[in-house]
Amino acid sequence: MKTEVMKVTAGSLDVHPTEKALVVHYEVEASILGEGGGHMLGERKEGQKIIRVKSLSPSTDVGALAKKVVEECKLIPPSRLPQVEQLLYYLQNRKSSPVEGKGESLEKKEKRTVKPRELTPFEGLELNEEASITRVDEYVELLYEGIPEKIRGSALILQLARNPDNLEELLHNEAALGALARVLREDWKQSVELATIIIYIFFCFSSFSQFHGVVSHYKIGALCMSVVEHELKRHDVWCEELRKKNKSAPENGSLRRDQEKALRKYQGLLAKQEQLLRVSLYLLLNLAEDTRTELKMRNKNIVGLLVKVLDRDDEELLVLVVSFLKKLSIFLENKNDMVSWRDRLARLVPCDHEDLLNLTLRLLLNLSFDSGLRAKMVEVGLLPKLTDLLGDENNRQVAMRILYHISIDDRFKGMFVYTDCIPQLMQMLFECGEEEIEAELISICINLAANKRNAQLICEGNGLKMLMKRALKMKDCLLMKMIRNISQHDGPTKALFIDYVGDLAAEIRAEEEEEWVLECLGTLANLTIPDLDWELVLKEYNLVPYLKDRLKPGSAEDDLILEVVIMIGTVSMDDACAAMLAKSGIIPALIELLNAQQEDDEFVCQIVYVFYQMVFHQATRDVIIKDTQAPAYLIDLMHDKNAEIRKVCDNTLDIIAEYDEEWGGKIQSEKFRFHNNQWLEMVESRQADESETYLYDNDNDRTDLFYSAGTHKTLDGACRKTLYCGSLSHSDVQVLRTSCLF
Repeated sequence: MKTEVMKVTAGSLDVHPTEKALVVHYEVEASILGEGGGHMLGERKEGQKIIRVKSLSPSTDVGALAKKVVEECKLIPPSRLPQVEQLLYYLQNRKSSPVEGKGESLEKKEKRTVKPRELTPFEGLELNEEASITRVDEYVELLYEGIPEKIRGSALILQLARNPDNLEELLHNEAALGALARVLREDWKQSVELATIIIYIFFCFSSFSQFHGVVSHYKIGALCMSVVEHELKRHDVWCEELRKKNKSAPENGSLRRDQEKALRKYQGLLAKQEQLLRVSLYLLLNLAEDTRTELKMRNKNIVGLLVKVLDRDDEELLVLVVSFLKKLSIFLENKNDMVSWRDRLARLVPCDHEDLLNLTLRLLLNLSFDSGLRAKMVEVGLLPKLTDLLGDENNRQVAMRILYHISIDDRFKGMFVYTDCIPQLMQMLFECGEEEIEAELISICINLAANKRNAQLICEGNGLKMLMKRALKMKDCLLMKMIRNISQHDGPTKALFIDYVGDLAAEIRAEEEEEWVLECLGTLANLTIPDLDWELVLKEYNLVPYLKDRLKPGSAEDDLILEVVIMIGTVSMDDACAAMLAKSGIIPALIELLNAQQEDDEFVCQIVYVFYQMVFHQATRDVIIKDTQAPAYLIDLMHDKNAEIRKVCDNTLDIIAEYDEEWGGKIQSEKFRFHNNQWLEMVESRQADESETYLYDNDNDRTDLFYSAGTHKTLDGACRKTLYCGSLSHSDVQVLRTSCLF
């Protein structure tokens, strides 16, 4: 009779380099003795055990803690108590490392990996006897007996499989693995315990990538999918039966006892079922490491099954399910399958289970890249919940990133007003001191400042003053971008900027970084305040030469040049300012820029707007009309495909036509030609329809269109006669095009 003997020898004792923990080194010697007690086979293996002492603090009784460590850890003999005490004293006085101390950076916390907790033997599945690798064949024989024997045999094999050192040997035992797979296929519906144990055995193999082949060979993944689907349907049946029993609300004592008994039975079945679901889904998660296997799971509706499990209350099962969904969510097709999550995920935010909350937030972050799913998040009430998490240091970063994605959509910006988000964000900004502001924090602030009501909340108290002070001191471009968004809103917030006009104007210099000047200039350009003396500002800070120089094509980045044009349009509302700019030669520079940027609608629209502002003032109106070709450019742009450009051009040309008779005639003539050209195109299209003989019912209808352009030009008699003939040939239309209208 062979006997297996294991001997454990304690080795050195040391402290963990980064954590509050002791490291115990030990050596395991496994021997097989023959019938006479002689040594037949032996193997030695080194190991280490980490004893974490997270409760260790400056006030901890080190002596008592050392005794407790020695009592609970059998690897440390009592004789080494003084050494344990000395090491604990060292840990107590050692400076906290970035990993273990409170100073752990948010970035490191953000990057920590949260995984489902390692599976341990489920309650009710442990055996009192100890399994031996040399008796595997005996355990396999039990798999050919009844259900109780199959449970015992598979449980003993599970004991062995949970030790990674045994997996290699079990792998080569095809009889054992084949028998386990067969029993699972045939009997999993008969016993939840049996199915759980066997799937657990294959789960141990799935924990290592090199063993995925054997799990796939026995088609355990497909079987697990069937198990999960079947168990979810069973759960629906249980819930329906329980609902029917509860619906009657019995007064009779015996019926009430039956109801309580049914509830206890349901809870017992539910606990066992969730064990089976957990081990099955964990195995599938391991196999999903291969994207091809993951695709097969998707084709069998793995996402729908996982979403359905979100209704459960078992936190460890939920951690696993959310982890699985998070992994799947990075693929577009899987993300689209998750549309039914709705309240299922919302109820987990917040929750007391730290890992579950963090995983749920990360899953929501992945989903928040989709605009439709962002809308669902707001719809189910996640916005105030996420706002509350800004005070949770462990989850603040992820919550802020989700809020950032929500803040991108203009539909939801205004909803932040009804939460505590903006006061918290402002507090975070002020707490930054001279440190660089986190990208997520300033990004969401920039987005929210684009909403008028949010901007008012930001400016409450000394909000704007504090923002301006920090932005100007640190020359923070992103913070100034936030201020620029605030400045665009009409109302009381715009008036607050009067105190900072000088500070902003002083930053408009060639020596400053273009990005910084861009934001300062953009903020100034937004200040359309009637009482502001722009002439004084331009003179005091000598801005006209800078503005003129930056109008030259290629003198700076297009974004900065565009802001210069917008700034000129803003200050041109002031009569004295417009005259000063006209005398400086800015109008020809604008025309040159218009030629260079004629394909850019934004540039064209803003330059035309400058002309629109300048024609209001007598001094600049005369310069534009008599000394430049601006009116001719405006006539060319009168029929631009961009509606905004057409609108600004029409308004500007109407003013020019009112004050200058010569240009007025040219403008009316162009409008006349354009409208009649449209009429002729309509006539040509009517010719293609042979069913219509006459275009109009009476002569008045024919002549009205010619005068709709507002012109009083008299048509040539021959042309008028041709128009009145009722029906035009193609050659007649060509004559009109060449001899009459043009």
